[in-house]
Amino acid sequence: MKSDRRILIAGGGLLGRLLAWRLSAGGHAEVTLLEKGSLDQPVAAAWTAAGMLAPLSELADCDAGIYELGLDSLAIWPDWISELERDSGQTIDFNQRGSLLVAHPQDYHLLRQFESKVRFKGADNRAVKRVDRGGIQALEPDLAQNINSGLFLTEEAALHSRQVLNALLKVLRNRGVTCLEHREVERCLPGRVCLSAGETLEADWVIDTRGTGASRELSGLRGVRGEVMLVESAEVRFQRPVRLMHPRYQLYVVPRPGNQLLIGATEIESEDYSPVSLRSSLELSSALYALNPSLGEARILESHSNCRPAMADNQPLLQAESGLLRINGLYRHGFLIAPAMVNRALAALAGTDSAVLAKATQGEIHHA
Repeated sequence: MKSDRRILIAGGGLLGRLLAWRLSAGGHAEVTLLEKGSLDQPVAAAWTAAGMLAPLSELADCDAGIYELGLDSLAIWPDWISELERDSGQTIDFNQRGSLLVAHPQDYHLLRQFESKVRFKGADNRAVKRVDRGGIQALEPDLAQNINSGLFLTEEAALHSRQVLNALLKVLRNRGVTCLEHREVERCLPGRVCLSAGETLEADWVIDTRGTGASRELSGLRGVRGEVMLVESAEVRFQRPVRLMHPRYQLYVVPRPGNQLLIGATEIESEDYSPVSLRSSLELSSALYALNPSLGEARILESHSNCRPAMADNQPLLQAESGLLRINGLYRHGFLIAPAMVNRALAALAGTDSAVLAKATQGEIHHA
């Protein structure tokens, strides 16, 4: 449906780009996207993210609300990826071959605990399969020979986060969405955005997706640090995301094109944006080596740290009032739940009175 409403989106990360894309596709002619830094080389947490779409993997440590949002998003992503590829002319690596959870023999009890938790919380039994050495060999023949037990989560997926962000930006520019970078937003108000340079921009609707940049306006919002490394190996190939269960951390390895693997595990209660620590680098490297000793010869291409926006209860936030919509606190579930959150935001924007807005944002994902 075409609309002449002017919409300002503060924050050019994943949520901001997805909303601008869906709004422009839905006929909104005047959409402006504001980003405090570069849009081509963003500082958003999504740029660093592994892009795992793993609702079952998260269910063990989160509530059913996140799981349901993840399932909704997992059903949306394939169509959105196809549409982005078509409209941008760019290829997006999207892998829906499931994910594999493994552990070394001394840690097999962690696999059983995980399985018990997700089944207790209502996971579909068909989506959680125990696999022995033969099953692991069939799924991931390059895993170490001493890994003899695992769980295959059949429906999970992963996408290339940077390719998604790049494709979104290209489509937005092609459609004439106004994309303004190096514009730091100081405050979001109903129908008005105040920039740090003293400039004020007005619109019919303001959508605040700034992540940790909105901490002065959202009580309880904090940054949770994560660290990742990108490595290249000519000898070891993985077909799908692999998680290594460990008493201190859960290492995840996500295959990327070009014989590359993105690895991460760290989650630190800190808003520290400094480079990856030596300790984290050693832990990531040693855990990766344990999956296959040949990975000791892998080359480190990049290491990155970033802070994911999280509310005090680690639940996503969707707040709406006339002229202002805030979406934040996706925590470590950014790509996992973003499509479902975007659709809920669009439902809120479709409302024209306070009753509709309240209904669109009620429930576990709404914080007053």
